[in-house]
Amino acid sequence: MAVPKASDVLASELRERILSGEFAEDTPLPPERDLVSQTQMSRTTVREALRILEVQGLVRIKAGRAGGTFVQRPSQDSVATSISLLIRGRQLRLADLLETREAIEPFCARLAAQNRTDEDLAVLDAANKALATNDDNLTNFLQANVDWHVGVAAASHNELLIAFMSALSKAIYTATENEAFVDDEVRSVTAKAHKSITSAIRERDPEAAVRRMNRHVHSYAKAVLEVEEREKIAVDDE
Repeated sequence: MAVPKASDVLASELRERILSGEFAEDTPLPPERDLVSQTQMSRTTVREALRILEVQGLVRIKAGRAGGTFVQRPSQDSVATSISLLIRGRQLRLADLLETREAIEPFCARLAAQNRTDEDLAVLDAANKALATNDDNLTNFLQANVDWHVGVAAASHNELLIAFMSALSKAIYTATENEAFVDDEVRSVTAKAHKSITSAIRERDPEAAVRRMNRHVHSYAKAVLEVEEREKIAVDDE
């Protein structure tokens, strides 16, 4: 039987008290010496438990005279980072990433059409403008593409979807940073599709937004995977 480390046990207890609201955001946890006294654990164990919580994004540790360990809520960035680590650590296939996007992004588009603000539209319009330029730089195109897809998720105003799409879009960016995957035709079709979906979001037409996003992400996935398959065949034939 595996016996959990004392620091893990303490971190778990403090985590539950933070998530339950017993320790409110921006309030300090008890000082180290008090935690040592209350738990009868060593100072080293207490510090290790606090570092675990810091890595998980639940506290921030401030040094100095006015320092201490302060409670904070997990941010979208911390969620996105966890998803990114899963994608990279498990070495998920590009096909898996594209399938996941096909499953969730049309619903992001639906929520965006229902919940978008003028500020959200400005972000999408800026990304569309960047996509429509004649810049041949692949990095610029892919970054504008990520900005647009994350912008759609942001317009949904669903925090979990925003974090998930941020990690997913960046992973797809990395996996497709290759001229073979994103040729001139793909760029043109992508720019046109984004403008069409943005129009549906602007007009608050969720059904059109879902339909157009479905068509876009499916077509993009199909085109990318066809190129990936051709490259594999070419390598096998060498």
